[in-house]
Amino acid sequence: MKKELSLSDLKQVYFLGIGGIGMSAIARWFLHNGFPVAGYDKTESPLTKKLAEEGMSIHYEDSIELIPAACLSDVEHSLFIYTPAIPKDHLEMNYLLSKGIRLYKRSEILGWITQQIPTLAVAGTHGKTTTSSLLTHLLISAGKNVTAFLGGITVNYGTNFIPNHSKENIVCVVEADEYDRSFLTLHPQAAVVTSTDADHLDIYGDGDSVLESFQLFVSQIKPGGFFIQKNGLSLESALGGSTFGIDAGDFKAHNIRIEDHRMIFDMSYPGGEVTDIPMRIPGFHNIENALAAAALAMQVGVTGEEIKIGIASFLGVKRRFEYHVESDEHVMIDDYAHHPTEIAACLKSVRALYPGEKITAVFQPHLFSRTRDFIDDFAKSLAIADELYLLDIYPARELPMEGVSSDWLLSKIELEAKQVISKADLLQVIDTKKPKLLVTMGAGDIDLLLNDLKLSLS
Repeated sequence: MKKELSLSDLKQVYFLGIGGIGMSAIARWFLHNGFPVAGYDKTESPLTKKLAEEGMSIHYEDSIELIPAACLSDVEHSLFIYTPAIPKDHLEMNYLLSKGIRLYKRSEILGWITQQIPTLAVAGTHGKTTTSSLLTHLLISAGKNVTAFLGGITVNYGTNFIPNHSKENIVCVVEADEYDRSFLTLHPQAAVVTSTDADHLDIYGDGDSVLESFQLFVSQIKPGGFFIQKNGLSLESALGGSTFGIDAGDFKAHNIRIEDHRMIFDMSYPGGEVTDIPMRIPGFHNIENALAAAALAMQVGVTGEEIKIGIASFLGVKRRFEYHVESDEHVMIDDYAHHPTEIAACLKSVRALYPGEKITAVFQPHLFSRTRDFIDDFAKSLAIADELYLLDIYPARELPMEGVSSDWLLSKIELEAKQVISKADLLQVIDTKKPKLLVTMGAGDIDLLLNDLKLSLS
């Protein structure tokens, strides 16, 4: 970020890819701070509709003529932000570049914003969104003045951006994304790392490079700050560092029990213990996320009892172990899980919450490269289910790869009840079979099926 760029010099902001979950949070921050915001996105969505309702000008055609005239006529006082998901042949982006206009990555802007505010950062290949959203809720519940940039829509607040309510004593919560090494623009005063599993190998190449990037992120925590990582991780910090985990770590969950398909646990931490903490978001992995959030919240003065109250009232994040149907006849859970570790965590938690029940799972693989790189791990984690339906691979930013398909993945999975299925046929099968326990997983567009699946089971 250029040092000369400041809010006092700024008059308007334009986003290329404004509908992304990370981009929209930053767009909301600028709007909250009084700047006109406009943007392009490929398709209209519930999120872009909401942004437009909030006062942003959004268009869906890649057209140079639709870039706001105010931005082009006063480039010096305009800010242009883009997402790496924008294709290289995008007309608007190439026009701006041809005019010598500086385009900033979302991560650069996030780094610039957080340089000015004491920041708590949540990093990790899994658990970032839930942990950062829960951390935000803990702070708000305890009366702190919070601004937060989140990677999902929180159920409690219905948004991915929380605006501070005054200019004094602001605490910033940010989801530190390792994709494209974006989190290396951040210099938090405290940070947690929940996991460092190999992922995004289309960017990093191998797991060692992923780990190296996390190590660099940890080294950027400000002097005198606080660092905590999941017990068993091996990141090093000049700050020392605490650990968290189930039955292990400085922040430790123990005496975990399940009552009425919900989890309750006790938490010990340096200097104290909190008992009988009820979780409204189920899953062993979410207990770990709660520990991570609690550790960071305590760094800014949240007490153990306030932690308990906050965890008990946290309703979760859209598409993170989210219940869509919960009755005596049927249960339907949806999760964003798209990595083998996340799938295993989701299905093992479902198994623990509903022992003896048949698990029918639907999974939409995300990216050809991820499917290829972790094919055996995907096969192992998906085999935890009793019955499996695989949708075709969601390509996102990729072109098809020869030999990489859902049929190939299916052949690796040691289950008898398994098949690759189209979306239309899946809806028909679920409507006919009406499974008692249905779990849907994936990071593509599987969420577009949820309403129809829910109607079949309601």
